[in-house]
Amino acid sequence: MEFGIPWPEFNDGLSYTDTVKSTSTPPTLIDFYSSRYESSAPRKGWLQRIHNGQITVDGKTVNEPDTVLRIGPKLVYHRLSWREPIAPCKLYVLFEDDHLLAVNKPSGLQVLPGGLFQQRTVLTQLKWKASQSSKYRSVAGKAVADFQESQPVPVHRLGRGTSGILLCAKSEIAKSQLAADFADGTSFISRNSSSDIDAGEIKRRIYKTYRALADGIIEQNKIAIKQPIGKMRYPGVRSGLYVASPTGKQAESRITVLSRDKNRNCTLVEVEIYSGRPHQIRIHLSFIGHPLLGDPLYVAGGRPSITVSDSYSESREGDNFAEDGGYQKPLNPVPGDCGYYLHAYRLAFHHPVSDEVVEIVAPPPPMLSACNEDAGLDDLAHNKGF
Repeated sequence: MEFGIPWPEFNDGLSYTDTVKSTSTPPTLIDFYSSRYESSAPRKGWLQRIHNGQITVDGKTVNEPDTVLRIGPKLVYHRLSWREPIAPCKLYVLFEDDHLLAVNKPSGLQVLPGGLFQQRTVLTQLKWKASQSSKYRSVAGKAVADFQESQPVPVHRLGRGTSGILLCAKSEIAKSQLAADFADGTSFISRNSSSDIDAGEIKRRIYKTYRALADGIIEQNKIAIKQPIGKMRYPGVRSGLYVASPTGKQAESRITVLSRDKNRNCTLVEVEIYSGRPHQIRIHLSFIGHPLLGDPLYVAGGRPSITVSDSYSESREGDNFAEDGGYQKPLNPVPGDCGYYLHAYRLAFHHPVSDEVVEIVAPPPPMLSACNEDAGLDDLAHNKGF
């Protein structure tokens, strides 16, 4: 079964609310926004937004940038609606009961709002699906709403370019238990980073297996990668870019080679992750010299393909503004860019309510289907202590 409503041409825009708190010197409208949200737009961009009438103070539009703000008023910045980049809208249901929903997410669809994608996300489609699922009962001959189906919420993330299984919670008990289960493996790796305990032998409640197409020929049949993952400063990524870093947080991935294609110089692998660091598979495979085929961001070594220099802030200057006054999309690669081949293939877990073992498989796309899989490589979820 599939669901998904076609995206409208424009999204609904956004509104951001602020209040002026105690300050020794009351700020002007332009000083307030340009200093507090300089990562959103340069001063010229905020001037443009003010002149456009996009900011209200206690419900009244203010067009004068030098308006002095007193303490207490409600400030609202109204971001104009925009055409979001093209994204698929259909999701395929792999499993559903009263507490859980598992969907097969297509590559190119973002899970949660962020950046240019505020409406074209999995979360929006889940919201629309729930709004269409109201059930009705008859009272005195009239149809009235019985209850509104609770909106499923993703309990983990997949990169925009990653396809495959996305697990969502439909009840609070499922949400809290699954969140704890997903975090358990990562916390174990962090707690035992210097011990001799083999993470692969520890019983866990969730096992995640991915298919990936790596650049180059990986000679070893099995590899355990335990490279820590940290952050670095990077243009276009406000909170910093995740990279391979000796001072980062512990992470572990296990690689199993499924097939090698010497003609295309690539290797099809299955990856089981024991921690859930952002972009972990992309970083770990690139760290060992085999980045995902087509990855626009990470290169050998587990770091980005560009060098960050002191010109970091210079890349944000000039008049290169979007229609709304903000910065244009960075020209350099960013994590949300697609082009690589990565698929969340299998998920095995204990049901958060019944505690029964549930195994879900999302058939991989043709590029990630092995032609000569070795016997015994297809049972990763069956012999892990369940």
